[in-house]
Amino acid sequence: MGTTVKTNPSLARLIDELKALSRQNAAPIWRDVAERLAGRKRNRAEVNLSRVSRTAKDGETVLVPGVLLGSGALAKPLTIATWRASEGARAKVEKAGGSVIGLRELAASNPKGSGVRIVG
Repeated sequence: MGTTVKTNPSLARLIDELKALSRQNAAPIWRDVAERLAGRKRNRAEVNLSRVSRTAKDGETVLVPGVLLGSGALAKPLTIATWRASEGARAKVEKAGGSVIGLRELAASNPKGSGVRIVG
């Protein structure tokens, strides 16, 4: 099967930026995330807060290469970077003292990708 063409220009731009950042900083994490986002939509990660809560430690930075959904509870303050998050998930993360940021923001603040846990 061939590659899929992304019709969302914002997503296509993000994929290109992550690949370029990976080459510039020798950071394979950004190449991995770009390839996950470039795949078919049906294979993209849809991660619930319950899964994030089980796998992450307090104060950790978590990256969800797809969609963050609000099912489950979160009792730890986490910084979660994701392509997209539901409103319920955002509200629960903020209530727990954490924050939800975009992948571009995380890549800009941490170009090496160190200390980031991928969930999904």
